[in-house]
Amino acid sequence: MSPLRVRIGVLGLALVAGLAAPTTATAAGAAPWAGSAPAPTVEERRLDGDVPREILRRSGFAAVAPAFARGLGRADSYREARAVVAHQGAALWRRAVDRVQGRGPARGDLSRDDDRPLYWARLGMTRELRTWEPGFTLGERQRAALLTELERASRGQSDLRLPRGGHGKGVKRVLLTGFDPFTLDRDIRISNPSGAAALALDGTVIDTPDGPARVETAVFPVRWRDFAEGAVERALRPYLPRADLFTTVSQGRVGRFDVERTNGAWRGGFPDNDNVSRTETVPVADPASQPQWTTTTLPYAAITAADTGRFPVYDNTSVTEIPAGGSEAVVRPDGPTPGSTAREGGGGNYLSNEIAYRVTLLRDRLGLHGTLPGGHVHTPVLQFGAGNTDPATGSVTDPEFVRNRLDIVAQTRAIVAVAVSAPGPDRG
Repeated sequence: MSPLRVRIGVLGLALVAGLAAPTTATAAGAAPWAGSAPAPTVEERRLDGDVPREILRRSGFAAVAPAFARGLGRADSYREARAVVAHQGAALWRRAVDRVQGRGPARGDLSRDDDRPLYWARLGMTRELRTWEPGFTLGERQRAALLTELERASRGQSDLRLPRGGHGKGVKRVLLTGFDPFTLDRDIRISNPSGAAALALDGTVIDTPDGPARVETAVFPVRWRDFAEGAVERALRPYLPRADLFTTVSQGRVGRFDVERTNGAWRGGFPDNDNVSRTETVPVADPASQPQWTTTTLPYAAITAADTGRFPVYDNTSVTEIPAGGSEAVVRPDGPTPGSTAREGGGGNYLSNEIAYRVTLLRDRLGLHGTLPGGHVHTPVLQFGAGNTDPATGSVTDPEFVRNRLDIVAQTRAIVAVAVSAPGPDRG
């Protein structure tokens, strides 16, 4: 169930099928900017199901979207609406972080470590904003700008506060990113441990043998469109030069962590949360200088050698490529060969591979390859308990599900601690 490796069970089969998907496809039922106000997206329409409503109710987040709608209703201008969006989007992120980190009342019986209340509450807000018909004229570009502001604020992307100071002095600075839940049409109950880790670690200080490290986090959507529009680079470009380490995190294989050695410039076509498919070269700025592969500069040897938790951690060197002069894709266990064309990085060819590719490419274009450790970590798949595997009849949570998520988050934290205190990237 990875962001996103998606190489387990039926998901693996779906990914293979996705490789043959058309280069362009549209989300069924979506009607962007139709009429005076757009229709809800495929992703937003899932809010009408029983499971999202239960998660919102049992976490105390059910009132978030109605309160946001009331705030919008009081706005008499675009400027006032933008202030409401920025304030309430940031408040949602902070409320989710506080709940996971144990500050304030839990407001419900769902375990505090759960990332899903943030996801479903945000969708409630974006649906209210997308379908809002104000008393003043709101142009398409203005509504799009408001939606972008809401996404950024409610994902922590506007709340990245790295400590000041030079490299190697005082508190070290770590950037970590996670993802929303995904594959929700297979099981709408799904949680994403990378998003849970982002909420649990945001603003925290980790004590390491090399001194304290401050972690700042953000969460990204599972949507091809946002990545093509530069959401990753826009959010992280200002901060990479000031960071001492970064890691993008997503959900990967069953029962294991992976440090992905190589990232590929290829989108494999697996549908995103809006049921949109993309099969193409990863679209980036200045495609003429775009490499087929980028590499991790995380200290993978130190990470895989350390005892960080109950799940094994692997240095994953495998890729899938079309060799130079060839036409068929082949698996290379030891990484790409010279002149080859990417078809899968170590983390596949979904959005986990893409965020890893984009951020490591950004690192390289900023001239930081030799000085900034960074790359992608895949967590284990977050599984429900043995008796709670049927999406149609199962519970939204169970003790084993909570234990698995807590263990994955704790081990992610331990991996960060090892990485930030290990030797530099050229000595991985």
